[in-house]
Amino acid sequence: MTTRWNRRDFLLTSSAAIAGSVFLKACANNSSEPTATSSASPGATDFKAAIILPGVITDKAWNQAGYTGLTEIKNTLGAEIAYVEKIGQAEQAEALSDFARRGFNLVYAHGGQFDAAVKQVAGQFPNTFFVGVNGAASGPNIASLRIDHLQASYLCGVIAATMSKAKKIAYLAGQEFQATQEELRGLELGAKSVDPTITVTSSFTGDWNDAAKAKEAAEALISAGADVIYQWLDNAAPTVLQTASEKGIYAFGNTADQLEVAPKAVLTSAVKRIDLAIAKLAGLAVKKELKGEVYTLGLEEPDILYLGKFNDAVPADLQAKVSTTKEEILAKKITFEDCQEGGKATRCVKAPA
Repeated sequence: MTTRWNRRDFLLTSSAAIAGSVFLKACANNSSEPTATSSASPGATDFKAAIILPGVITDKAWNQAGYTGLTEIKNTLGAEIAYVEKIGQAEQAEALSDFARRGFNLVYAHGGQFDAAVKQVAGQFPNTFFVGVNGAASGPNIASLRIDHLQASYLCGVIAATMSKAKKIAYLAGQEFQATQEELRGLELGAKSVDPTITVTSSFTGDWNDAAKAKEAAEALISAGADVIYQWLDNAAPTVLQTASEKGIYAFGNTADQLEVAPKAVLTSAVKRIDLAIAKLAGLAVKKELKGEVYTLGLEEPDILYLGKFNDAVPADLQAKVSTTKEEILAKKITFEDCQEGGKATRCVKAPA
């Protein structure tokens, strides 16, 4: 069974969860707008998994990847699945609690911005395992699933510094938290491995989906001289990529292979198959092997983290250099270690000896 919760109906029903069954209330809703859809799953088990999304499953980026991971759990494990979209910060704790009250074994919070809510509610529901995707929290029934964003953005930084004529590149994301900071750091380290004098600036819109804010931020970065933008946004990503194309500069896709979104601008994409990573942890949960720790998956998982198709504008010798750099990372000839810089904890690169 797959259950889709419309955000409006979720908020209406979740407020009554303590007094009664949210699930039954939703199924009894006679609204002309469907609140749930179901389908049979061959070999279904008693395992139930849900995901809480900050955006919509049609964004062709972060949220769609999360939903695809949920369907992978259904297809491979025969699990019952459910999801809810467009959950803002004020609704996070209630959304997590609601699925736990309904007996879900595994609940994914799809974004590092959910960490505080996960830690707030997990202790109340010891029989539910919570997974913060891109999170940093851990506990008896809390795990975090992370892609090593720094590895992919390091490779993109090498490309960006080589392709930039202005020697000014920019990073643009929805929010500033550990995952985006690591990705920014990787971009900076990769770029400076090519040109130590290159300038890397960053901007955070405060919203992963607001296209108007994203366009404004992109135009501001371009006006300040950036001629390459590495973006990590959801619904707003196409706007940034198309703005880059209109302004005659380069950009990078993120999460999905986004070359086709703006084929003149996108140099390549940091493809993060978070869907496969989500399913991987569900497999551990079914076997009772999921632990309260941070799981980090990087380039050593070639089906999960890799660069997408290259733009024809990226010279063959640069593509070869990126491939060699990736192999050096895999062989641990290039490693990233915890360090202090400017009084702040970060990661630094240890180059080949």
